[in-house]
Amino acid sequence: MKYAYEDMSDEQFERLVVIICQHIMGISTQGFAKGPDGGRDAKFIGTAELFPSRSSPWVGTTIIQAKHTNGYNRNCSESDFYNKEKKTNPNTVIGGELLRIKKLKDKGELDNYVLFTNRRLTGNAESEICKTISDYIEVDIASVKIIDINQIELYLKRYPEIMRIAELDPIDSPLIVSPDDLAEVIQAFANQARTLERSITNINIERTTYARKNQLNNMTEAYANELKRRYLKDVNEIESFLSLAENTALRERYELAAEEFCLNIIAKRKDYQTFDHIMNYLSKLLVDREPILRQAKHKRLVNVMLFFMYWSCDIGENEDAKTQ
Repeated sequence: MKYAYEDMSDEQFERLVVIICQHIMGISTQGFAKGPDGGRDAKFIGTAELFPSRSSPWVGTTIIQAKHTNGYNRNCSESDFYNKEKKTNPNTVIGGELLRIKKLKDKGELDNYVLFTNRRLTGNAESEICKTISDYIEVDIASVKIIDINQIELYLKRYPEIMRIAELDPIDSPLIVSPDDLAEVIQAFANQARTLERSITNINIERTTYARKNQLNNMTEAYANELKRRYLKDVNEIESFLSLAENTALRERYELAAEEFCLNIIAKRKDYQTFDHIMNYLSKLLVDREPILRQAKHKRLVNVMLFFMYWSCDIGENEDAKTQ
């Protein structure tokens, strides 16, 4: 029954979590509207029907959080989720929530705490993370649970009607692209001997002017200038690399990636105010979804390649498309 949880939006995952909790805790589980959640996405007040078990149910106010990632095969031991050395690091998922849920506990609005995630969780990581939360917010460790993707799958097998009730609509999903083709191009480009011509003085590409393209795509001047300052120097090298006869297959992979990105951006363009946002979102998404791209030497090249796609008019609106 494996579902593509990484392709859901945060809101879809939160809705799924609320419905699961209505089945295992009680129908009165209350979800909250999108916005600052104060450390909670949902809550249940009363005696849970089946959670953690029928024989020893939680009693009182249960705070429920849903932490979703668009990354492939992510786990709870990764440093962006939980940092063993800096447990309260606000840049991690757990560290960022501790202060918020501590405030709820201090105000008497939390007796139990459960976090759902579409990451995978090992037994050792579960024990350590739950103890960290328990110690910090001062509740019994039996009142803290982490529910990972494997447990979510078990709930959906036990209660198959949950997916029907959730009514997950692909139209509501976020802008999602596959990193596979671009990852292969970037890895090959990063491993090449840097002997290609880097001069940009003779760039002569027939395309919409950069200034006009930025207007068409609603990219802010400051962001466009920063992209150009940082990455324009790499344009000729990438073009030379992709033009080499021995790199024909890589050129085809690049074109497949650019086509996928372009069509998906068009389909989801209304969800983003500026193209700045799209570029940042794609960069983060690609790094999150592909371990190769998370390597330090490749992270910058993700931004370089996205800029090359934009500069070369392979993504984003262009003048000819507007005038035809």
